Amino acid sequence: MGKAKALLSIGDSTFVQAVVDALSDGGCEPVLAIVPDDRVVAEAARVTGARVLTNADPGEGPITSMRLALRELGDSVEGVIYMAVDHPCVRAETIATIVDVARSTDAPLVIPTYEGERGHPSFFQQSLFLELMDPTLGGGARTVVHRHLALAELVAVPDPGIGLDIDTPAEYEAMLAAGIDAP
Repeated sequence: MGKAKALLSIGDSTFVQAVVDALSDGGCEPVLAIVPDDRVVAEAARVTGARVLTNADPGEGPITSMRLALRELGDSVEGVIYMAVDHPCVRAETIATIVDVARSTDAPLVIPTYEGERGHPSFFQQSLFLELMDPTLGGGARTVVHRHLALAELVAVPDPGIGLDIDTPAEYEAMLAAGIDAP
C-alpha cells in the first residue's frame, strides 16, 4: 500500500478510527486494536479509545493478531468480532445486528451477507477459541469459518461496506473516487 492502512483517510477519519467507532458504536466492549510494532500506528490507535496491543511478530498473517486478542481476553467474553482495518466502511448498525444475532442464537459463527455475498466482519463464539488458537491451524480464521459454515448464522444486512476490502492503492483510489465516506 505504501502507507499503513490504519492511517489512511476516510472522510474526516482514519481507517483505524472508522473501524473502532463501528465496533464500539455497534455494541462491542472492549474493543482491542492490534497494531504492528510502529509507534505512529500505535498512537493513532490509542487516540480511538481502543485498548491497544502490539503484534511484534505478524509472520503468519492476521491470525497472529486474532490470537493476541484471544489471549488478552481469555474467557472473559462470549465471543469476538474480528474486523480488519482494511474494512473501514462497515456500519455500526451492521455490527449491532451481528451482536444481536450472536446473543439470540447459539451459532458458533455469525457472518453478514450483502446481496447474497458473505462479507466481513465475522463473530466467533468462545467455543471456537481453542481451534483458532491451535498453532497447527493452516489458513487462519478462514479455515475455522469453512469448517463451521454449515452451523453459521448468515445475516443479510443493507451494508455494501462488508464487501469493501481496501488492500491496494487502486482499491483505495476507487473508494475515494466513488465518494465513499466513513459510515
